[in-house]
Amino acid sequence: MPKPPKSKPAADKPAKTKKAAAPKAPAKAVSKAATKARAADLIEEMPLATPDVLDRLFAVVSSRRGTDTSISHSARLLARGRRKIAQKFGEEAVECLIEAVAGNRDELISESADVLYHLIVMWVDAGVEPGEVWSELLRREGTSGIAEKAARPRDPLA
Repeated sequence: MPKPPKSKPAADKPAKTKKAAAPKAPAKAVSKAATKARAADLIEEMPLATPDVLDRLFAVVSSRRGTDTSISHSARLLARGRRKIAQKFGEEAVECLIEAVAGNRDELISESADVLYHLIVMWVDAGVEPGEVWSELLRREGTSGIAEKAARPRDPLA
């Protein structure tokens, strides 16, 4: 049976569960070809990476509100309140900036994912839906950043 095309939308694929990591073989026993083959297998197993992952993450975090804080990090953050959520978001944002300035690309990717996760937790806590943010981005699309900023109301205290 032929494999489905790689462009298949991620929403059509079943969610994958994390498997426990198998003990690693000694480095010398694993050939480069075997390593590349395993990497290709892992990439094929992963759902297609699209921005829809943010909407799915939002749904998961939302579903954790009010659940057992001993088994869900999202539930624990939400239970601790907005100040703690904002603090965690700030910490992750600073870590992201540090990796960007240091030129650590892989760490920047990882920290960026942490920032997005904590931003979504903050949205859930504040009752902000992703669609509201996407609509604001759509409203701004095609507008110069300079023109958009100039159109904002002036803060008389600034």
